Amino acid sequence: MDEIATRRTPHRKAQTGYRWDGVEIRPYKEDERALFKAVTRQVLFSDPEMQGELRYFDIAPGGFSTLERHAHMHAVVILRGRGHCLVGHEIKPIAPHDLVTVPPWTWHQFRAAANEPLGFLCLVNAARDKPQLPSEADLAELKAKPHIAAFLRGTADAG
Repeated sequence: MDEIATRRTPHRKAQTGYRWDGVEIRPYKEDERALFKAVTRQVLFSDPEMQGELRYFDIAPGGFSTLERHAHMHAVVILRGRGHCLVGHEIKPIAPHDLVTVPPWTWHQFRAAANEPLGFLCLVNAARDKPQLPSEADLAELKAKPHIAAFLRGTADAG
């Protein structure tokens, strides 16, 4: 049997608390420059033949992902909790079963509500580029829009 076939798991049983058998909870990022708060990730599926990777992210109440952009797209499905997401210059409330598409080279960030965790599946290319963090000029441009500045501060008037 080839190496890929032996690594494939035909079934990953769900556990309680948004965990899956044989899946390690990993740190969200290894890049210390990227500002984020209270996020973990689990790689549920990755296969070179499909050229895709399915990941589960969990953001603790009040936490947020990194503000970033890159060449690859994301398809995100919210599984639990509520919060808001920034995609480009739009901020949308998010809730279970919502689908969020992040186009290439678009600034994006996910924020959990203050009172509940936010969990979502994220489908991306298995081979993908590294995220680009905003420069001071990029941040100034984003923060020039009051609704984005409020979102980035984590204030309630962001939606």
